[in-house]
Amino acid sequence: MSTDSEEKTTNSRQLANDLQIVHDSMLDGLGQLADYFGFNKVMGQLYGCLLLSAEPLSLDDMMARLGISKASVSTNMRSLEHMGMVRQVWVRGGSGRRKYYQAETDFWQIFSNFLSGRELRDVERALAVMEENRQRISNSIADLPDDQQILARLYLDRIAQMQALFRFAQLIISSVLGQVSGIDVSDVSGVELQ
Repeated sequence: MSTDSEEKTTNSRQLANDLQIVHDSMLDGLGQLADYFGFNKVMGQLYGCLLLSAEPLSLDDMMARLGISKASVSTNMRSLEHMGMVRQVWVRGGSGRRKYYQAETDFWQIFSNFLSGRELRDVERALAVMEENRQRISNSIADLPDDQQILARLYLDRIAQMQALFRFAQLIISSVLGQVSGIDVSDVSGVELQ
């Protein structure tokens, strides 16, 4: 075997090794990111598996690649599909019984879905609970003994502070959602914070 041929084989193996290292690192990182945001770590790994695949994958493909159970793959894929992070696709020549999936690569769309779905709903739910509690205290404060009225006023003050914070969060989320709809992020080359 010639030296050029040996060198090409060595370089090819190194490149394949580098790709595998990057692949594994991305799957681990996306799993940790999912966990950080309160989702199942497997969800992040499944999304990463699809994101780094050149072709759609079946549940069996993902099961084999990640070494996890089919039930776990199926359950987590339903969640990812519901969140708009993956979509089912038709594959020519694929088995009619198998479902194939692709990752959504419009990251702003995923971000918008996340904010408008889970985060905005959670903020609105928290505001509703705080308002119910504020009303309950306001309606009964006059009938409370003096020492409990002092505590009730403290509660009302703290609830008002939290409501202000949550309304601000609601405003920020709504503003971000309104602004990102027309942005082409591929044109963004950097962000400078001051």
